[in-house]
Amino acid sequence: MQWEEVRKIYPDQYVRLQILASHTEGNTKYVDEVALIKAIQDPKDATLELLRAKDGIVVSHTSNEELKIELRALRGLRGVVQHES
Repeated sequence: MQWEEVRKIYPDQYVRLQILASHTEGNTKYVDEVALIKAIQDPKDATLELLRAKDGIVVSHTSNEELKIELRALRGLRGVVQHES
């Protein structure tokens, strides 16, 4: 499904998506094709979904004309980072 289709079906709301195809230009990743996981009504729920999202999953608002992600490099990390479960 294209982002434009998602925007038409779910106007003015948050959606959780699986990225199926994308391309990179410079340090921006443009999403070409997605699979809708679910629509999200509450902005607080959208924030929680975004914080729990893993690789390939995004949360976005359909008011955005393009679905793009700014890529950033991690710098200056030293030692081991531990994550608690």
